[in-house]
Amino acid sequence: MKIFNKLKNLIRKILPSFLISWYHFLLALLAAIIYCFPSYQKKLKIIGITGTNGKSTVVKMTSKILEEAGFSVAYSSSIKFKIGKKETENVLRMTMPGRFKMQRFLRQALNNNCQYAVLEVTSEGIKQHRHRFIDFDVVLFTNLTPEHIEAHGSFEKYREAKGKLFKTTGNIHILNLDDKNIEYFLKFPAEKKYGYTTNSELKIKDEKIKVVKAKNCLISDKGIKFSVNNSEINLRLLGNFNIYNALASICVGLSQGINLRTCKSALEKIEGIPGRMEIVISKPFKVLVDYAFTPNALEKVYQTIKNNFGSQKMICVLGAAGGGRDKWKRPVLGKIAAKYCDNIIITNEDPYNEDPMEIMNQVAEEAGLKAKKILDRREAIRQSLKEAKKGDIVVITGKGSEPCICIAKGKKIPWDDREVVREEFKRLKRS
Repeated sequence: MKIFNKLKNLIRKILPSFLISWYHFLLALLAAIIYCFPSYQKKLKIIGITGTNGKSTVVKMTSKILEEAGFSVAYSSSIKFKIGKKETENVLRMTMPGRFKMQRFLRQALNNNCQYAVLEVTSEGIKQHRHRFIDFDVVLFTNLTPEHIEAHGSFEKYREAKGKLFKTTGNIHILNLDDKNIEYFLKFPAEKKYGYTTNSELKIKDEKIKVVKAKNCLISDKGIKFSVNNSEINLRLLGNFNIYNALASICVGLSQGINLRTCKSALEKIEGIPGRMEIVISKPFKVLVDYAFTPNALEKVYQTIKNNFGSQKMICVLGAAGGGRDKWKRPVLGKIAAKYCDNIIITNEDPYNEDPMEIMNQVAEEAGLKAKKILDRREAIRQSLKEAKKGDIVVITGKGSEPCICIAKGKKIPWDDREVVREEFKRLKRS
């Protein structure tokens, strides 16, 4: 495996970009040939979920709705892989697996008599042709904010990568009508289009688009409520953004002939999404763990807490994911933390081959005087728990349910923010 990785890195260095693209395309074709084009079998329908944030949650919600309707489902997300009733953790540290793993997953889903496969699709995956030779029946757009800018070259090229999924695949397009980039995604033709929104006044010029609107939205520290076509839906999830995630999955259900009653039943059974606004400790103070590592996602997490948990003191632990990439967002993350958090602890996250202290210093540039820097992530979490008083809220972001910390030379340290919180909380209680 090490030799193979070295060979891949060498190829990337010596080949021009257009040849690298062909290299990825040919690998995608080879993978599809080896596994006999599993997605082109009529027995298996493929649903692709793309966007900056919310993909894993929409995959989970969509799968629940399909299963509630009686279908056998496989899914691939940054959190888990599931084929039928068998679930495994995603330990690859890749949201969208490589071409051979993806095609093998689809072949296994088909061999296990799954009727649907729900896949997270990333811009990097699209850039490397991992979506090629997958016959998508439905493609869904959640939202778009700046991310992976250095990898793609600009926000426009990042958006263009997402757009390729809608340009070349999908009989059915499902789109977030409230996103600023919606006009770009609306221009791609499809046999059927569904749009979702929380704006009751929104009017769409294209009458062919079936619009699903959420009304009477109520958000609290217990969950969220909203109604669709006079049907009230109560979710045990936190945050306004989960209304959008739910609407997206409802649109998938409706597009597959599943009624709203079944969608409601499935969504209301979901107790939480691992590492997504997950409450790990409830008393005497709350500790929440969330995956948010983009500026938009981080701000939404902080806004949700500020708006729905009262005026409690907020202690925030954060870093900057992905050493060697997206350096632009590091001071932006620090600035957002300074805006919302009472205490800030900046710590290590996934430095890869970069100096973790340098990453932390860049986050701290805009975080202000109230920010502390603690290199050891466990120590940072321990310190946040020590500082918390009754009624306070500790928010730990950047990793969610990820199973490891990625450091230099491709090494991985086993890790789980949630388990570390529980361990340190027990030690704090005993001391």
